[in-house]
Order: sequence, then C-alpha cells, then structure tokens
Amino acid sequence: MAVSMSKTSAAALARRAARIRLVGLDVDGVLTDGRLYFGARGETFKAFDVRDGLGIQFLRAAGIGVAIVTGRNSPIVAARARDLGIAHVLQGQRDKHASLQRLLADTDLTAAECAFMGDDWPDLAVLGAVGLATTVADAPEEVRQRVHWVAPSPGGRGAVRDLATLLLRAQGRFDAMLDAALQPGPFVAAPGADGTVAAPARRRSPGRGAVRG
Repeated sequence: MAVSMSKTSAAALARRAARIRLVGLDVDGVLTDGRLYFGARGETFKAFDVRDGLGIQFLRAAGIGVAIVTGRNSPIVAARARDLGIAHVLQGQRDKHASLQRLLADTDLTAAECAFMGDDWPDLAVLGAVGLATTVADAPEEVRQRVHWVAPSPGGRGAVRDLATLLLRAQGRFDAMLDAALQPGPFVAAPGADGTVAAPARRRSPGRGAVRG
C-alpha cells in the first residue's frame, strides 16, 4: 500500500522518481478536469490542457513511456492519444490494477519502474501497486493520503505537466530540456528506431517529432 505523502521524504521521493520508466495515467479527473460535456444529440466532449500534452511529450523525449488506463471508452481519448504519440491506450478497463499488471509484463518492466496518476477511489488499488503513486491537487482526501506525491495543480489543469517536471528533475533531464527550449527555432525531439523519443534537439524547420501540446 502506498504511504501517506506526509511520510514520503524528499530524498525518498527523488529515489522513486529516478527509477520510473513508464507513467500510467487515468483520463477523467487527471487528463481532464473530470467534467463531461454533452451535446444536444447526446455526444460527449472532453477538454484537455495543452500543458499536460507538452508534459507527455517531455516524458517521451526523456525515454519514459506513457500509458492511458481508463475505465471509460471514448474516441476523443483515442484521438488525443494519437496526437501525443501515446503507444499504450487501455480503455474500458474496469480493473485498472490487472490492466497495468498485464502492461508491465508485456513491456518487461517492474512495478518499481512504474508511476501512476489517478484521482479517485477506482484508482486506489493500482496506486497501491506501483513504485510512484501520484494524484492531482483536487483529489479526495482518502486518495491524497495514500500516495507518495500530490501534484500542485488540479486534474486537467497541469497536474500531468507537474508530474513530468518531477520525473525530469529526478532523472537529470530537466535542465537540458530547458536549455534547448531557450535556443532560437522550433523545439523538436528526435524519435528513435523503436518509436520513442530519446532526446530534445533543435532544427531550423518543423519536422517529425516536433514537441507540441
């Protein structure tokens, strides 16, 4: 079971974050603010934060995989995942813990190498089974008490970007990415042969692997 954030020291948090190779994300309440918008014909809409999208691209640029694990099914989520290059999109997963365990087995990763960000009670089981359990600022107290780290920002409003910053700092990649962003020209990333993005780079013109929100 994940310990209370108040019992996770800064040093212990940094050690956990330094080991992470895969980040699992819930959607509603994490990548969105949790609200569902319905059109006149019953169609559903979701809103995503561009800062969270950029944070996901930064994770990929650092070689950290990203997975979506959600209990709902939505073509909007699939489209957003394609836009951000997220390879692992697990929708309709009522048992998120079991889904993540299968993904870890498929990717040959351990639970200690996985972080997860959830926002409510359906995420508690999976949060208790990963190396770095995280949640959003507006999560219920019962969730915030059972994770290693709580993002400063609420769900759908930069919490995933906060998590990306935490991981990049712990793994010594933050300063290099910031330095690249300070240089003239578009900020891009170079995809590796396996489809992941290995490192930030600069080009004179936009191309494949451009980091976008």
